[in-house]
This record gives sequence, structure tokens and C-alpha cells, in this order.
Amino acid sequence: MDDYIVAITVLGIAALSMAWVPKIMEKTYISYPVVYLLLGMLLYLFRVDLPSPDPLWRESYVVRLTEMSVIVSLMGTGLKIRRKFSLKNWRIPLRLVSITMLLCIAVLAFLGWSILGFSLAAAVLLGAVLAPTDPVLAEEVQVGPPDDAEEDVVRFSLTAEAGLNDGSAFPFTWLAIVLAVAAGGSSTGWFQDWFLYDLLYKVIAGVVIGYLIGRILAYLIFKLPKKTKFPEATDAFLALSATLVTYGITELAHGYGFIAVFVAALTMSSQEEEHEYHTKMHDFINQVERILMVILLVLFGGSIVTGILEYLTWQGALVGLAFLFIIRPLTTFPSLLGTYSTLKEKLAISFFGIRGIGSFFYLSFALDEAEFAEAGQLWSIVGFVVMVSIILHGITASWAIRGLDKERKQEGRPVLETDQTPEEL
Repeated sequence: MDDYIVAITVLGIAALSMAWVPKIMEKTYISYPVVYLLLGMLLYLFRVDLPSPDPLWRESYVVRLTEMSVIVSLMGTGLKIRRKFSLKNWRIPLRLVSITMLLCIAVLAFLGWSILGFSLAAAVLLGAVLAPTDPVLAEEVQVGPPDDAEEDVVRFSLTAEAGLNDGSAFPFTWLAIVLAVAAGGSSTGWFQDWFLYDLLYKVIAGVVIGYLIGRILAYLIFKLPKKTKFPEATDAFLALSATLVTYGITELAHGYGFIAVFVAALTMSSQEEEHEYHTKMHDFINQVERILMVILLVLFGGSIVTGILEYLTWQGALVGLAFLFIIRPLTTFPSLLGTYSTLKEKLAISFFGIRGIGSFFYLSFALDEAEFAEAGQLWSIVGFVVMVSIILHGITASWAIRGLDKERKQEGRPVLETDQTPEEL
């Protein structure tokens, strides 16, 4: 039997089921990524002829597949955020992507170095890989489509954080890479190069290019057809095209394409906010995202039963659990000081920092760029954390978010901006 035909048939059936599974799972309070993770485990456990999910995923196709999944998700995330950008409105996510993420990287790097015995480069990589939350698997705790008015503080904060920190973690992945190279004695002046180029230039380039492309696209889509006979855009696939163009141009300019895609999406969504085309673009890109997610979850589920956890030690598992249950929640609270939200909302924001596909991209990317002796352990720890996060958050997210919605409605509290008080409404 042709393995390729078997593979596309199985993955096609899995993708086809996405037309119904999310709606069915809404009634169970269990997130549908859990279903596809378990499906992948079962398929590979019974040795269905699918592509081998090598536990040391260092092949280039893994980098590219996870990369595509993340940039598509970032476009969808940016398109569905309706809140105007300002330091006040975005105070919580901006703090989460700076204070919380940096604290997570620092604590994980220290634990990796002190408890796991990693080199400094591998310890920093562990922190950089696990610190960012995931926009791909976090649908249950994110805001809805552009035509959905429900954008409370929890949904908005977690959605904006996931969009912001996937690109913001990249400089620290590069820091781990340059540390690994420097440890080999083949690099001098690495810190200055990293700070000026990998941190400052690439971040600024990502923001600027993303904003400019977003403005140009918004002008072509919404403004120019009103002023001239320029044809009006009606095809929703423009969202995917915009994703690829923005990412490609930014990477060619050596900026961070992740940041650029998210900024471009935010810029487009801020123009003609009530236009139905925003919803059409979001719905299309969301469908593409789900197909890619199914493929990756099936492969990840298969890797769990075929060896990705082979190098997991009890110390590594302990660090991973401590990160999900202690480190992430505790490092989140400084970001929430002085903001108007209930204790339960703060607990939800701190707990639902979902880890997923982005972590796999950063790890596979770093391992392709430099040699890390701890590669096996890194894959096992990251795989373990993502597996636990998918199951843990997948079981609790719907229940918690619906509970918060119900409580807010019962108390008659309106949907608040990130730091508004009732007197400011």
C-alpha cells in the first residue's frame, strides 16, 4: 500500500472532521485540540503508515510547517482584535509580553542551568522556547471573529499576548544560538551584534514593515475603490496572500516576520472596522489555520508514542510542571497590578498561558542554526510541557471562560477595557 496515499487520506479525514468536531466539543467543555492529539497517538500506536514524527524533529520540513502554522495564526489573531491600540488599552498584554515573558525566560534559564545541568546556551533556549504563549491552540480563551462583540479583559489580554510574544521571543532564541556559537570559540563581540541586530533592528524592522504593508493593503482594500474605479477586493484568500507577502518581505529585509504579520493584521483591522470584509478574511484564514493545526497535532500525538519523551527525566518533568502551575501564574501577577479586573479574571489570565506550536518552531529553528548537546532533553521537556498544556488547558479553558461570562452577566458588569473602572465608563 502506498504510504503517501495512506497519509493524505488519513490527514484528509482528520481535516474533514474539523467541520463538525469543534461544534460537537463545545457541548463537552473539552477543547478540540485534545481530540486530535489523542487521535495522533492512536494512529501511531497502531502503526498506521503515516510520516515518521522523529522525536528529534530537526528536519527542515518541521521548521517550515510550524512556521507556516504560526504566521497564519498570527494573521487571524490580528484580524479579530477590535480594540484600538494605545498604551492604556493594551497595558496588560504589553506588560505580559515584557515583564511576564522576560521573568519566565530568566527563571526557566536558571532552572535549566542549576537543576537540569544545561549549558548556558541550552538553558536560555529552554526559556525562550517555552516563554511565549501560543496563538494556534488558544482559540478557547481568545476573542471571537471580528463581528463578535465579546472582547472582555481575559479574552483580549490572552489574545493580544499570544499575538505579541511569538515575535518578541525571537531575539532570545537568537541569544541562545549566539551563545552556543560563542561557546565554540568562533565568535567575538557577539553580545553587541545580538543587541543591535537581533534585538533592536529586527524588532523595529518587523513593526515598521508590518505597519506600512498593513496601511497599504487597507488603502487598496477600503479606500481606493471608493475614490476611483479600482476593483473592490471580494476574495477572502487575500488574508493568506497578505500573510505570505508580509512575512516574505520582512524576512528578506532581515526583520522578524512574526511581528510584521501581526502588526499588519492589526493595522488592517483598525481601518473600516465595521466592514464585513474583515470577517470574511478572518474566517478564511481561520479555516487554513485549523487544517494546519490538525496536521501538526496528529504528528505531535504520534511523536509522543514514538519517542519524543524518551529523554525526559523526572527533573525535567518537574521543571515543566513547575513552569505551568507556578512560574507562569506567579510571573503574571506583576503585569496585572493596578489594572481593573476581578481576582478570578486575573487568575484566568495567569493560568491560561497555553503552550503549543510556536514552541516547536523556535526549538527546531534553533537546533537547525546551532549545535546543542542537550537537544534530546530539550525536545522531551518541550514536548512534555506542550502535551500537558494541551490536555490541562483543553479540559479547563471552556469551563473557566464560560463561568467568567456567566458571573459577569449575573453581576451586570459590562465588558471593560483593560484598565477601566466603572466610574470611567
